Amino acid sequence: MLVGIGLVILLVMVFGGFALTGGNVMVILEAIPHELIVIGGAALGSLVIGNSMPGLKALARGVIKAAKGPTYHREDYLQAIFLTAKLMKILRTEGPVALESHVEEPAQSELFKAYPKLLADHFFVALVTDTLRLVLISSGNLNLRAVEEVVDNAIRNHHRQALRPAQLLQSLGDAFPALGIVAAVLGVVKTMASIDKPPAILGGMIGSALVGTFMGVLIAYGIVSPLAHRLKHVIEEDAELYRAVKQIILASLAKHPQPLVIEAARTGISAANQPSFAEVFQGLQAR
Repeated sequence: MLVGIGLVILLVMVFGGFALTGGNVMVILEAIPHELIVIGGAALGSLVIGNSMPGLKALARGVIKAAKGPTYHREDYLQAIFLTAKLMKILRTEGPVALESHVEEPAQSELFKAYPKLLADHFFVALVTDTLRLVLISSGNLNLRAVEEVVDNAIRNHHRQALRPAQLLQSLGDAFPALGIVAAVLGVVKTMASIDKPPAILGGMIGSALVGTFMGVLIAYGIVSPLAHRLKHVIEEDAELYRAVKQIILASLAKHPQPLVIEAARTGISAANQPSFAEVFQGLQAR
């Protein structure tokens, strides 16, 4: 929603401001389709040259994700805390055997199935089950620092992969001004080939060529780079859920009291999604 609103504001302010100063918007609108063919085609070609098909698909998904916003919200953080805490409680009170079925076949686990949104997140499921699998096969001889290193490495690797579309989008944004210059130069070449035309016609051709530079800069700094920044922010925000889960597992393995386990999970969540201590505590008590 905000992306669409921002795009409308951008276009209205730019073209409206130009019109208010006496500019002829139709001159720009007539030139835009031709310039976009050059700029957009060059951008698409450069993407295909520099990326694999999975990378291009990830970029498309990233643009959609930037438009939609974060995947997880306040209620999802609560559910992640409750699910992970339940698993740790089973380990603590019923033992490794009772936990094994949930870890080995999460898709068949009634506990996981109670949280379908989390179950659909393959990395979340892998992060929880793989970490707990280490606990199950360690026979109690588990170094917490080593567990933390393993979990941190998993989260770091996933985060690096998740950020690639944002980095690619930013690189594309950085390239658009130069591609706009390419379109402008081609327009100038066309104008020079028609140097014998009347000044009025030459002026229109030069103006059309300059639209290429204008479009390259506008797309880069008005659309693509802000989208890359938003996508990075969205990815960073979603990553907080995985860090919260990590803290629950580590604090529980360290046999910390429940209030400390709760705070270990809550403190890494941004204010917009952070549940209150009472919400988490009462929710865990009810379960």
